[in-house]
Amino acid sequence: MGFSYSLVLSIHIIVGMGVIVLVLLQHGKGADMGAAFGSGASGSLFGASGSANFMSRLTAGLAAVFFVTSLSLAYLAMHKPGTAGSVMDKVTLPATAPTATPATPPAATTPAPSDSRSNEIPK
Repeated sequence: MGFSYSLVLSIHIIVGMGVIVLVLLQHGKGADMGAAFGSGASGSLFGASGSANFMSRLTAGLAAVFFVTSLSLAYLAMHKPGTAGSVMDKVTLPATAPTATPATPPAATTPAPSDSRSNEIPK
C-alpha cells in the first residue's frame, strides 16, 4: 500500500511539473492579436488553427495522466487499511444522552439583596 501510494504520488508530481513547463513554453493563441490587424496573419486568427503540434499533444497527454493520478491518489487515500470511510464514521456517541433537568421557579420568599432599597419600604 505504501509503495504504490509513493509511486503514484511521485508520478503525479513529475507530471504536474511537466504540465506547468509545457504550458509556459507554448505560444498562446491570442499572442498574434496585435499583429493580425496590420499583417497578413488575420486569416488564421479566427479560423481553424490546423493540426495540433507536438507540444500541444504532449500537454494533453500529460494532463490526462495528471487527472488519472489525481483520481488514483484519492482512491488510495480513501482505502487505506485501518481508516474509516469518512470523518463522521470515527465519531463515537455517548452511551446515554444527558437528561435536561427542568428549571425550578424561584421561591416566593427569597430575601432581597442587602444593597437593595426594598428594606426601606414601610410595612
